[in-house]
Amino acid sequence: MTPSKWVRIWNERLPDVPLELVQAPAADAEALLKERGADAGFVRLPVDRTELSAIPLYTETTVVVVPKDHVVAAADEVTVEDIAEEIVLHPLDDTLDWDGPPGLPAFERPATTADAIELVAAGIGLLVVPQSLARLHHRKDLTYRTITGTPQSQVALSWPEDATTDLVEDFIGIVRGRTVNSSRGRKPDEKAAKAAKAAQGTKAGRPAKQGQQRQGQKPQGSGGRGRRTGGGPAPKTGRTGKPRRRS
Repeated sequence: MTPSKWVRIWNERLPDVPLELVQAPAADAEALLKERGADAGFVRLPVDRTELSAIPLYTETTVVVVPKDHVVAAADEVTVEDIAEEIVLHPLDDTLDWDGPPGLPAFERPATTADAIELVAAGIGLLVVPQSLARLHHRKDLTYRTITGTPQSQVALSWPEDATTDLVEDFIGIVRGRTVNSSRGRKPDEKAAKAAKAAQGTKAGRPAKQGQQRQGQKPQGSGGRGRRTGGGPAPKTGRTGKPRRRS
């Protein structure tokens, strides 16, 4: 991963919160998150969804790494059938979810992708990997070509499910391209301020309770039996409450 853009945006939005980058091999990233060695990380799916949350970001192109003078290098794109008679290395840290790798198996599996790259350079076999790993292990004497008919690797942003903090939400928002004014991409203090403002507006606009009258409002009901709001004297009444007749 090259997260320089996301780091820059983080530093602009949260300059008081340092963001530390931790580099880890793809095979170790899931364990690092479970052990709380990082708050969030970029992983290759699948991951253990019972402990980790994950948001898929993109799917990588799969390529085959070959020596520059190999016949495969003459093509722009190859298929698994094109390398069916070739030795294809299958490192122990392979990130592709194979039912069965193409080609002929090597005598033994290399421990890492880096070891497999060295064997390709020595002419021992070919290697099928996601394109980012081919770029990571680039050598002048090697090249790679897109290959079809193979699994593809899906990259996701992942974090421990029980540790979804406000800062993790902020980082998710940055990675997903949310603006600073997005409801889910705002800093924690801004979220609190918005919530307080909304609560204040609700209180100020609360309707009058039943039985209360607004200033200048005429009493409700028929027959003039509502509460009097005028300033004149009330008519005299007898014991029965009816007005007296004048004699």
